[in-house]
Amino acid sequence: MSEAIERFFESLPARAPEILRGLVSGTLQIDLSVTGGVTEHWLVMMRPGAVMVSRQRGPADAIWYSSADLFERMVRGQAQGIAAVLRNESTFSGNVVLFLVFRRFFPDPPGTRDPREVARQQAGRPA
Repeated sequence: MSEAIERFFESLPARAPEILRGLVSGTLQIDLSVTGGVTEHWLVMMRPGAVMVSRQRGPADAIWYSSADLFERMVRGQAQGIAAVLRNESTFSGNVVLFLVFRRFFPDPPGTRDPREVARQQAGRPA
C-alpha cells in the first residue's frame, strides 16, 4: 500500500470534525486491489464529527471497490470518485450517502479555486 494512502486514512479522524458536520452515520468498507490479486481492506466508521478507521473487513452499510492506483490519484487530487464510478473504473454498492460524504475528505484537483473567492477578487478589482 502506498504511503500516500496510509497517510490519508491516518488523517481522517483529525479532519472529521470539520468535514462530518451533518447527521450522517454509517460504515463504509473500502476495498483496494493491488498487484498480484491482493485486496487491501479499510473500514471507515463515520458519525457526526468523528471517524474511526481500521484495516478490517466487517459489516458495512456500503462497499467501495477501487484499484489502489486510482485511489492514490484521488488522494492526491488527480482523480474524482464520482467520475471514476460513472466511468466504471471503480464500483460502489450500498448507502450512496456515505460515498457522497466520504468524498469530501479528498483534496480538490490542483489549481481548483473556490468560485466565491474568484467573485470576491473580481468584485474588488477596478473595472
